[in-house]
Amino acid sequence: MDEPSMPTPASAPQPPAPPIPLAELLAREDLGLRRIAGPADADLLWVHTSEMADPYPYLLGGELLLSAGVLLTDPDRYVARLVEAGAAALGFGVRPVYEAVPEALVEACDRYGLPLLEVPPETPFTTIARAVWRLMAEARHRELRRVTRAQQALATAAARPDPVPAVLHQLATQLSGRAVLLTARGEEVHAAGRRPPPEASAALTRLARVVARERPGSPASATDTHGDTHLAAYALGGGEGLVLSLATRGREPGDHTVAGIAVVLLSLLAAPHQGADAADRSAALVRLLLGATPAEVAPLLGPDGPWTVIHARRSDGTTADALTAGALGASLGSALVDAGREDEDETVRVLLPATASEAPPHLGDGEEPGEPRDPGKPRQPPQPPTVPPHPGWTLGVSTPTPLSALAAADTRAARALAHAEATRTPLKVDAPVTGLAALIPPDQAAAHARTLLAPLTPPLADTLRCWLSLHGSWDRTAVALSVHRNTVRQRIGRCAELLDVDLHDMDVRTELWFALRQE
Repeated sequence: MDEPSMPTPASAPQPPAPPIPLAELLAREDLGLRRIAGPADADLLWVHTSEMADPYPYLLGGELLLSAGVLLTDPDRYVARLVEAGAAALGFGVRPVYEAVPEALVEACDRYGLPLLEVPPETPFTTIARAVWRLMAEARHRELRRVTRAQQALATAAARPDPVPAVLHQLATQLSGRAVLLTARGEEVHAAGRRPPPEASAALTRLARVVARERPGSPASATDTHGDTHLAAYALGGGEGLVLSLATRGREPGDHTVAGIAVVLLSLLAAPHQGADAADRSAALVRLLLGATPAEVAPLLGPDGPWTVIHARRSDGTTADALTAGALGASLGSALVDAGREDEDETVRVLLPATASEAPPHLGDGEEPGEPRDPGKPRQPPQPPTVPPHPGWTLGVSTPTPLSALAAADTRAARALAHAEATRTPLKVDAPVTGLAALIPPDQAAAHARTLLAPLTPPLADTLRCWLSLHGSWDRTAVALSVHRNTVRQRIGRCAELLDVDLHDMDVRTELWFALRQE
């Protein structure tokens, strides 16, 4: 192994279910299929019917291609193009075009290593497609049952007195391999399962360093192979670079999902290994659940450091599951994630703490750059995190705020997300009150805002705020609020009536915007 393979975006749509071995389809006696050329082993991802002379441009790879050979003129080139496109197998229907499979086609499939199936006249192609989809559904069902059993087993292990070793042991059992919890320096914290050969163990340690969060831009996961051993590494949530590393003999459907469940559990369970800050946050959560007030747990959460609230939604409009939301939180450097699946809310919320950075070291005589920091050297105050755009997500970010003002920061993050979606930008950071507005005492500004906006109901005030933030755009405001543009027009018109103002006047807009920013 020279370099670990890095995650890359998929170049083609993924199949709806695990691949189906060709042998399972051939075992269906009611289809009457017979393999007459090519290897016996193949994995089917799709079924496609085509009578084109060259279907290459329309194949994704992994298909069982069904054809009666209507335009078959050059079997050698035809098979070569199918192999080049990544087709898994060819099903050739006899009659009405051919009474038997052409011998030249049989020879070409043997030569290029493409499985060739003879489809009898009484078997329609749609029947074969239905059979494949049924087999895929059964495989998917088996995978879901396996994942469900693994999830239950891992959750039970997490409730044991020794949860981290128990989860690793259960994970190694479920995957029939080796599960290791490593530090960023490659030190083994816990391990379970049969130890792989020394060379594979060394390769696994190197792979763990790829995802260890010691430098910006580290991937959340990485995979590689060493001989016949499949290697995988997953970064755990938190700031100390803990990595879950796996070594297995093969890769079965559902393995990645099972590993993802373990990553989430271990991210929570490993808090004592991730330093006092993470352990204190866990303690604060426990105390809140047991009835403590936010003010009482504030010292555990670092009262001197600002917090940032992030609202996020998938850019493609799909709902993020708990594992996807957890992966976003891990990439942002926080395990405090709310997947937001209640009441059909698709918003993921992340609470991001400030980061404590070290002061630049002053080198003395004999000291070299890169040496460990002297514990006596001062640390800089906690700094608000910088949130970059995340591909596949739309983010709304609040300004850093003290713990006592998190509710207001949550509202500002929600508004920032709505603004980002309306303007089709991947990231919107809520701007703090600055300039002339910052010169007015907050209590006086808030009192003026309450008086000025008193005639408006909350929905009307929210609509007016959003409309002004988007420079009076009806369409963008409708997108941000998920309502029809006529609804926006009616609400803005109602605001003008209740406030008895001309909303086309820039002075009026400025004063209203100032008031709305105080909420």
